[in-house]
Amino acid sequence: MDSTARRAELWGLLGDLPPRDRPIAASVVWQQDRGAYILERLTLDLNGEETVPAYFARPHGDGPFPAVLYNHAHGGDYALGKEEFIRGRDALQQPPYAEALTSQGYAALCIEHWMFGERRGRTESALFKLMLWRGQVLWGMMLYDSIRALDYLAARPDVDAARIATLGLSLGSTMAWWVAALDERIKVCIDLCCLTDYDALIESQGLDGHGIYYYVPSLLKHFSAGQINALIAPRPHLGLAGNHDPLTPRAGLDRIDAELRRVYAEQGAAEAWQMKRYEIGHFETAEMRAEVLAFLKQWL
Repeated sequence: MDSTARRAELWGLLGDLPPRDRPIAASVVWQQDRGAYILERLTLDLNGEETVPAYFARPHGDGPFPAVLYNHAHGGDYALGKEEFIRGRDALQQPPYAEALTSQGYAALCIEHWMFGERRGRTESALFKLMLWRGQVLWGMMLYDSIRALDYLAARPDVDAARIATLGLSLGSTMAWWVAALDERIKVCIDLCCLTDYDALIESQGLDGHGIYYYVPSLLKHFSAGQINALIAPRPHLGLAGNHDPLTPRAGLDRIDAELRRVYAEQGAAEAWQMKRYEIGHFETAEMRAEVLAFLKQWL
């Protein structure tokens, strides 16, 4: 089965989703000159069910700029959400990614995901159960919002639609590699601390380490994590992981790395896949931040 068919198969596991081509509406709530960059607070209509708050940051000037779809983490901090993008969080280095990316000449968009920040009010468990009753999958609805956010980002006149990357830590890492696997408009994928092999997670009894949002019905009948990530090839992909991170068991990192080395080599792009591992847990180090920025500079 070719990659197009496999992408369709993966999309088909994500439950009943809104129409892929429904119109997107966007409004600017406010715009600020934050010195190092320009920040817009947006309200987006992506899914037709509830509006999606977002931040768009860009360097000074007119562009068009290469851009990053930035995905916020989970960490059990439902209040933080998209604020991570402009404020940072304990698991990430400073400065926050809004400043780090714009200082390198990139624009970036970060949306608020279901149940976080200005979209909170229902627990993750309650939302998962409600969507399940309706034939929806929480992860599917989150992915749908991300891909529609990519539609919005690519359509902005100040963005170079041919040069869009995605990155994130933890939940944001998982979002990065799923979006990149599903949508070839993502030219560079960078995941931090959540490139998880599902079988290794089961073997290490680590299922409760991930939130309930993470689980897609029947996924293991169709895909391994390595097979999802193989859909990103031959596009550049950097995975950064901690050897002591219980969310990414070592045996699973070994398996994914071996599979992607093979896949990228077969497609003549061996240099475009990199996994770098550190003797740490579930957080970003200064060395990892430098690797992220260097990889973007090289490939985007």
